[in-house]
Amino acid sequence: MPYTTKQISEELAMSHLGLKNLEDVFWNMPTPLFYEHALRNREGHLAHQGALVVRNGHFTGQAVKDKYIVDGSLNDSGSYHGEFDRSLSEPQFESLLNRLRGYLEGRQLYVEDCVVAAESGHDKPIRLITQDAWHGLFARTMFVRPSDLGQKTDFKEPEFTIIHAPHFHAVPARDGTHSETFVILHPALRIALIGGTAYAGEIKNTVFAIMSHLLAKSDVLPLHAAVNVDQNDDITLFLGPDGSGKTALASDASRRLLGDDMHGWNDKQIFNFEAGCYARVHHLDKDKEPVIHAASQHFGSILENVGMDMQRRRINFDNATLTDNTRATYSLSALSESAFPGMLSTPKNLVLLASDAFGVLPAISRLTPEQVMYYYLLGYGSYPADNGDGDGDAEPVATFSPCCGMPLMAMHPSVYAKILGAKVRREKIQCWLINTGWSGGPVGVGERMNIELTRTLLTAALSGSLDDLSYQAHPILGMQMPDQLDPIATWHDQENPESYTAAAKQLATKFKEAFAPFTDHVPAEVVSTGPRY
Repeated sequence: MPYTTKQISEELAMSHLGLKNLEDVFWNMPTPLFYEHALRNREGHLAHQGALVVRNGHFTGQAVKDKYIVDGSLNDSGSYHGEFDRSLSEPQFESLLNRLRGYLEGRQLYVEDCVVAAESGHDKPIRLITQDAWHGLFARTMFVRPSDLGQKTDFKEPEFTIIHAPHFHAVPARDGTHSETFVILHPALRIALIGGTAYAGEIKNTVFAIMSHLLAKSDVLPLHAAVNVDQNDDITLFLGPDGSGKTALASDASRRLLGDDMHGWNDKQIFNFEAGCYARVHHLDKDKEPVIHAASQHFGSILENVGMDMQRRRINFDNATLTDNTRATYSLSALSESAFPGMLSTPKNLVLLASDAFGVLPAISRLTPEQVMYYYLLGYGSYPADNGDGDGDAEPVATFSPCCGMPLMAMHPSVYAKILGAKVRREKIQCWLINTGWSGGPVGVGERMNIELTRTLLTAALSGSLDDLSYQAHPILGMQMPDQLDPIATWHDQENPESYTAAAKQLATKFKEAFAPFTDHVPAEVVSTGPRY
């Protein structure tokens, strides 16, 4: 029997990438078929309400030191290589790609064609080629399928292709990599390689990096942000690094969610790059976070590293045996209140989120446009040194992710910060900083911020109820905080308030050191709006 036109186009698409002699290739399967393959391949288990439960293996989070851009693949001299953006030479890339091609011979692969930023006027077709069925399902859930838009995928040339081989490992001595794991972007060839890690978040973050390169010459500001809108069409933009609580706070039953992580913002509108959510679900509580709790367990959702009773198939969100970075992937269509698909206009409020494990930051504070630029460039977060529940005595670890997710982005962070600052000034957007970490002291001494209290403060800020309060500048960090919410009032050592001042100065020093690489790239008024110590 002769090949059909569709079969010829699919085989040509694979051979064009040098992927040959494959056992089988499964293209754009529906969700039930992905389930059947994943279960048949023993990639995961079925939970009692229909979610697919999978394990990542060694890597349960981003491999931030294993991201690379190929030397000479960028034509724009303004492109940025940050602290975690290492370079690989063209010969190193070709050598690694050739070994990967050989590794994939004789294996079955899954291909998912996706549309990123669908119906925004900036939509881009991106193709994922992966070893595991569940990663294909991840892409199908996180992004729009061409068929959803009435489009055919036959002969459709993607703008970028991701070859995802989680079970293939680099050889650092040969390949010039930092470890056996790699995420490599080759913008000139429009190919990305991911290997040595099964953490699904690497796929979505690579898509974000790809979009930042494809949109570098446009008027679109790419943002790691969540966006929701209330009944009065007042829009709120939530910015923050991974783990800061964007999804949790933006997923509010009283507001419609546009998206929880990756958006574009041009002169007229904000639009979602994705069609799904990727929520952190450690200690997920049905009463405190009902929207995420319900969406994460239905058929089509994926639960990474979440505990499950294998006999009863019941989910245990409190189980952190493998990692506390447990994740749920679910479609925005699973939410009862969603603004997707669609585009929203200018936000009324911008909320920067920071999980402060030192317990120093105020629960909520107001920011000027210059302070927004400062803290956006910092991308501050922190976590317990023991990576557990706060029982250790070691000092927390501060992390800084410029622009709340910098690795592999196309331009210098200051470019994005200046665009954001200009938008905030022009549209007179009210800006806030919310601490989603600890209060009263560091991890092990203070208390974790209660999400219900944080939501109460957030609701008060968005409704204007905090506008008439009396504010004061934080004596060390400088942001404007309500008099009633001075963090020194809840500090654990009330007999020695100087201990809070000392802790604040230590955090301020970390901020200044992290901001130092940007001081020559931003106006002096942005630098001066940082810590006063």
